[in-house]
Amino acid sequence: MRLLIAEAEHTRYAELLAPATGHIEVRAEADVNALLALADGCDIWLGQPDLLAALLRGGHKPQWLQSTWAGITPLLAADLPKDYQLSRAVGIFGQVMAEYVLAHMLAHERSLFARRAAQAEQRWDNRLPRSLAGLKVLIVGCGDIGQAVAEFLQPFAVELTGIASQARQQAPFSKVLAMGALAAQLASADYVVNLLPDTPATQNIYDAKAFAAMQASAVFINAGRGVAVVDADLVSALQQQQIASAVIDVCRQEPLPAGHMFWGAPNLLLTGHSSAPTQPALMAQLFIDNLQRFNNGERLHGAVDFARGY
Repeated sequence: MRLLIAEAEHTRYAELLAPATGHIEVRAEADVNALLALADGCDIWLGQPDLLAALLRGGHKPQWLQSTWAGITPLLAADLPKDYQLSRAVGIFGQVMAEYVLAHMLAHERSLFARRAAQAEQRWDNRLPRSLAGLKVLIVGCGDIGQAVAEFLQPFAVELTGIASQARQQAPFSKVLAMGALAAQLASADYVVNLLPDTPATQNIYDAKAFAAMQASAVFINAGRGVAVVDADLVSALQQQQIASAVIDVCRQEPLPAGHMFWGAPNLLLTGHSSAPTQPALMAQLFIDNLQRFNNGERLHGAVDFARGY
């Protein structure tokens, strides 16, 4: 059995996995051309979807591919094979994503950026902050990351509502509703946190109609996928003060090109796809667990249904 590691941090991954993969031949690289030369005969792949998609396109295919990203969009392209086992990274992003969401909620309620600007102008800013307690937080996407964010926010006494593919009971949410209920829930939310994956059903859902439904004091946080947002409609909503502000971590095109409307949009903060980086130690542990499951013929953590796209 051979393991191919296709990662920018491939040396670190090889070190972390060494105790559990001593019986496996490990090949590791970050350069696509080098990976193409190494991929032949490798049954298991671990790494970045963008690099591994290039290998699939080059005619190679594993028995099992473990993505180090939660998002697997590059591997779902129509021209790529889908007759192998694919698992995405799950259960390792909750803490850092929750920290990201909470940080920006607190920054908004405490007016941190406005106070920093006031200091630069030597202007005394003594506006009073608002507590998070009692605020309504709508989390759109209630998988393992959305669940972790909700659990992290619960001690702050916010009111948690979730939107998922299907309605269900899921603590600590007061309710989790189906996607069809999104429009109605937008009207009462103080914070709208998008954590949805990229699927045909989740594209362009935040459009002019959605932003018009939100409160003028609402904050929109997108840490899911850029394709969920109609860029021009978000900028227009900010310009017309239909919503208070937006925190955008993910964009349709990354890096965001020069001249894009987001750069100069009022009350829009770009965070450069930094909300929840993969932590190699946690990813290595997930891979080791899934390796045992793969060898035993068991269902993998984060197993992907190609038809659903996640």
